[in-house]
Amino acid sequence: MTTSNEDRDNAFHEFERAGWERVAADYHRFFANLTTRFIDPLLDAANVKAGQRVLDVASGPGYVAAAAAQRGADVVGIDFAEAAVAVARRQYPGILFQTGSAEELPFPDSQFAAVVMNFGLLHLAQPEVALAEACRVLSAGGRVAFSVWSDPQVGVGFKIILDAIAEHGNMAIPLPDGPAFFRFSDPAESTRALTDAGFIAPSVEEIRIAWELPHEDALFETFLHGAVRTGALLQAQTPQALADIRWAVRDGVMAFAEAGRIRLPMAAVISSARKR
Repeated sequence: MTTSNEDRDNAFHEFERAGWERVAADYHRFFANLTTRFIDPLLDAANVKAGQRVLDVASGPGYVAAAAAQRGADVVGIDFAEAAVAVARRQYPGILFQTGSAEELPFPDSQFAAVVMNFGLLHLAQPEVALAEACRVLSAGGRVAFSVWSDPQVGVGFKIILDAIAEHGNMAIPLPDGPAFFRFSDPAESTRALTDAGFIAPSVEEIRIAWELPHEDALFETFLHGAVRTGALLQAQTPQALADIRWAVRDGVMAFAEAGRIRLPMAAVISSARKR
């Protein structure tokens, strides 16, 4: 018999996996021009370089794996969504991508010099287990690095969306219970989690950028069609509430328009550490 915690974790895992199966093919259209901006700082934090064996966890469409391969690394990508793996294989046929769980990596101990995860930790039911697994498959002295979104007060796109839902919609939509989305935005929490997983010398850095949007509805459509948790929250609203949310998001976005360009402040937190 499973425990209530196991049931909860299984429900959240399946919710996220099914969500990414659904949105994987459209990821490039919605999020790629944002998330790819953080790839080089992520690889730098993991000290990825030529000749290393690197594991890209939650590899999605394969952008991080491809960037690591361009540095001369021998890369393996793994993702729990078969649709994402299929996209990555089509885009980068020279890189090995496979389906698997970040919380139960299908690799022996001490196989990699670096493990990286670009915005993947947010979508896991058991992020602590995933970090412990990363530590297990790293060789001595190897590095782990992961990125998450910064607090909405810094990552303005999230604030605009969440404020609009809170004002015009219903935030109490019953979704599977999972870890707090902005949990690892807190450097103290990232440091604690890395230390508990067995890493030493943790480091946390915030990277701020301006996300250029192609039009005034781009932010709303990105979260409606390209996100899992926030997308499910939006899709569960009434038609009238969703229309009101769209207008509120549009107004929020246009506050950052100047000279015909929309440049929205966004930020990510990149945490890294070393295996003893």
